[in-house]
Amino acid sequence: MSYSVGQVAGFAAVTVRTLHHYDDIGLLAPSERSHAGHRRYSDADLDRLQQILFYRELGFPLDEVAALLDDPAADPRAHLRRQHELLTARIEKLEKMAAAVEQAMEARSMGINLTPEEKFEVFGDFDPDQYEEEVKERWGHTDAYRQSKEKTASYTKEDWQRLQNEADDLTRRFVALMDAGEPADSEAAMDVAEDHRRGIARNHYDCGYEMHTCLGEMYVSDERFTRNIDTAKAGLAAYMRDAILANAVRHTP
Repeated sequence: MSYSVGQVAGFAAVTVRTLHHYDDIGLLAPSERSHAGHRRYSDADLDRLQQILFYRELGFPLDEVAALLDDPAADPRAHLRRQHELLTARIEKLEKMAAAVEQAMEARSMGINLTPEEKFEVFGDFDPDQYEEEVKERWGHTDAYRQSKEKTASYTKEDWQRLQNEADDLTRRFVALMDAGEPADSEAAMDVAEDHRRGIARNHYDCGYEMHTCLGEMYVSDERFTRNIDTAKAGLAAYMRDAILANAVRHTP
């Protein structure tokens, strides 16, 4: 089966112009041409485009991407393993992408052919480039980082979807409390904060009240976290920080 340049652009959320540029520089040349001379992309071409976009999300320039993909000594699974190692270093912000790499690895080893939509759904509407190696540099030496990496290494696509659903539910609960005028130190808000802490401990790493409080402070001290959290509702990051702090005080003798 082959796909038009417009279909591929839709699958991968890139522009037709980008695909034309990749063709012009020899990074991604379509395997086929229609009778009218139009580009037609095969499943193998989509696999290569997936790898290109993974490396681009990781900040690799196009010339380095080409060199990596055209290295005769590296097979597709080697690329996926390398990408997985880089992506898991971002922990929270790159959960969806890490899940997609794992899915691609599993699919290739099991002989499963992913649909075009599944190959590119990971890229969504967030830009993870800014986080690059920061998480690993800041917390790579900690037990929390090690625990999270060990736990998430075996997560499936369904596991990541479950985590995303849990996070979305917590956000909705916090926003509902804000809309209802509940103060951040109310019992209801502290209960949601406690569920937030338990979810981190269950899904990622041991998260005591001191660490949870540090996370809450980071939500407001790091403008990137604040901006991301406040997309659900203005002031949500500060509300969560205050609820987390109140909950920690509640559970501290």
